[in-house]
Amino acid sequence: MNLTKLIALTAMFGVLTAPTLRAQDNKKPAASESNKSSSEAKPYKNIGVEEFAKLASDKKNVVLDVRTAKEFQDGHIPGAINIDVNAPDFEKKVAALDKTKVYLVHCAAGRRSAKACDKLGELKFSHLYNLEPGYNGWTKDGKAVER
Repeated sequence: MNLTKLIALTAMFGVLTAPTLRAQDNKKPAASESNKSSSEAKPYKNIGVEEFAKLASDKKNVVLDVRTAKEFQDGHIPGAINIDVNAPDFEKKVAALDKTKVYLVHCAAGRRSAKACDKLGELKFSHLYNLEPGYNGWTKDGKAVER
């Protein structure tokens, strides 16, 4: 391909895509998007094991284990309370909790706890921290567990 053809193709591409780009620029964000910054996209903050342990050492904060009762019985973070996020009564049980407290939420690997944090956010809990590597990360780091 010679230089003249390349220049012509580039110009034609610009002419064909310019209206699409202008239309995207003029498109207004949805109401929910325009009122939220990127930091407000989630009702919780993902944190690692060390920050979670530091926050858990403050006994005013609540460690919420959202795994199954069997998983909880097999071992859990000291002082944790257990409410299974996949149980049919999860929302009813968490609705009875004090929404003003700090909740340190975890599951085995972080997926269910993120789901739980989303649900808690919908219920207007405002101080939520998700243990991103979950209980597995906690034990891998050699942190204390209760059985």
